[in-house]
Amino acid sequence: MSETRKLAAILAADVAGYSRLTATDEERTIARLRGLRTDLIDPAISVHHGRVVKRTGDGILIEFRSVVDALRCSIEVQNGMVERNAGLPQERQIWLRVGIHLSDVIEEADGDLMGDGVNIAARLENICEPGAICLSEPAYWQVKSRLDLAVTDLGNKELKNIPEPVHVYSVQVGKPAQAKQANRQFRLQRRHRRDTRR
Repeated sequence: MSETRKLAAILAADVAGYSRLTATDEERTIARLRGLRTDLIDPAISVHHGRVVKRTGDGILIEFRSVVDALRCSIEVQNGMVERNAGLPQERQIWLRVGIHLSDVIEEADGDLMGDGVNIAARLENICEPGAICLSEPAYWQVKSRLDLAVTDLGNKELKNIPEPVHVYSVQVGKPAQAKQANRQFRLQRRHRRDTRR
């Protein structure tokens, strides 16, 4: 089989506490997850130019041409999850964990992706808080100037079966970047003072 190497933004996502949700109410959980895929997740992937590589029962692996597209898709989906969970009892809420990594990967002839890059994205998703998005440092550097959301630097993390620690950032969806807004306001005030002196 032929294979191709390429640079890609890899997104791995799954449902937090899926086993608990299905143990409590399997039919309703699966029906809600199908609805989320049809109404929210798949349309967002399409709009942001993603390609579904594979699905598991509660998870998905997606390839994007850019980290910006991957992050925008994730934010749209996570915001949609907040809306759909509103008013539901906590034990019935469905939350996603998302990991995004930028890496050189191997694409198999059947479209499957292989390599460390895929593994790192999956491990980032494993350590992610429900409702958040974890970015590796290479992914973060691609989007940091475009982010207007709260970001927490989680530092270097040892990820299962990954030989080197990975520097991780967590994006908190729905929380604005206070420091960035303050810095922008400070720059505008300074520019205004400079202009009035002329």
